[in-house]
Amino acid sequence: QVQLVESGGGLVQSGGSLRLSCAASGTVLRFFNMGWYRQVPGKERDLVASITSSGIANYVDSVKGRFTISRDNAKDTLYLQMNSLKPEDTAVYYCNRPPFGSRFPWGQGTQVTVSS
Repeated sequence: QVQLVESGGGLVQSGGSLRLSCAASGTVLRFFNMGWYRQVPGKERDLVASITSSGIANYVDSVKGRFTISRDNAKDTLYLQMNSLKPEDTAVYYCNRPPFGSRFPWGQGTQVTVSS
């Protein structure tokens, strides 16, 4: 079974930065398009950034210019560099494949809390 493990979340003040990491067991992530999702209580889980297996990235407008999705194929690890964080970015962040096809089982996510 595929298991996704997110890490790197924490508590940060507005304007601060965090770097999230995503690793997996049971599969090889570098073979897949991947993305980062976030979810707040009472809201849907939404894709905020994606990256193809060849490294082409896309972002929702609310994070464009502040977040950078990347991957290290040698380490088979997915990253999300988050700069200029805002309280609105507070959420649980998950990695998974983008929509349009099948996704892996969801991991536990990593909590990002941005204080005002």
